[in-house]
Amino acid sequence: MQLRGITTDLLDLLLEVGRDRHPYEFAGVVMEEGGLLQELFLLPGTVSSEESASLFYDMMPLDTHVAGSAHSHPNGVLSPSNADLSFFPRIGRYHIIVGFPYTREAWRCYRANGEPMALEVVG
Repeated sequence: MQLRGITTDLLDLLLEVGRDRHPYEFAGVVMEEGGLLQELFLLPGTVSSEESASLFYDMMPLDTHVAGSAHSHPNGVLSPSNADLSFFPRIGRYHIIVGFPYTREAWRCYRANGEPMALEVVG
């Protein structure tokens, strides 16, 4: 899959969920179709606190359109933590972090190895 971007609708949703869950983290799986990240699945069984969020792997969808993950950093730090870098390779190739204050500038995309990746907002 060659990723072209993220839809405006999905980015806005991620920022809205971050604001809604603040000061707690949220975590979910992002889905790709036609080269665009387009959909979010918030997973049942996600446990979150002000410090972290954990996913129960047996609740993750098994689908060829799973592109990676999305989660929030309520502290506003948009770089992956050590826990993120351990988690990223387990679920997909692309990972979105949104952070306080949850504006259009407060997000980043990373590859599974933690390398930053520019991602166009489409639509």
